[in-house]
Amino acid sequence: MIESFKHKGLREFFETGNKKGINPEHAAKLARILDRLDTSMLPSDMHLPGFRLHQLSGAEKGTWSVWVSGNWRVTFKFEGEDAIDVDYKDYH
Repeated sequence: MIESFKHKGLREFFETGNKKGINPEHAAKLARILDRLDTSMLPSDMHLPGFRLHQLSGAEKGTWSVWVSGNWRVTFKFEGEDAIDVDYKDYH
């Protein structure tokens, strides 16, 4: 279950479907990612075709990332069986 978000627009999209705080072109993919993340109990549950799941390193160790489009990623951590600190980032 998703317990917390870092990105307010992503939280709003997850809770209400409002696309105001996200790139509207990413809405369908973000919906799939968030739906799966909300039912995941382990980071490995996000290892699906097209998601490109990988763990970050360095200062971001313990954070996982899945691909949205281009440079855009959804990042998250797991605490027990819950996803926390879910974020939506543009890596330049």
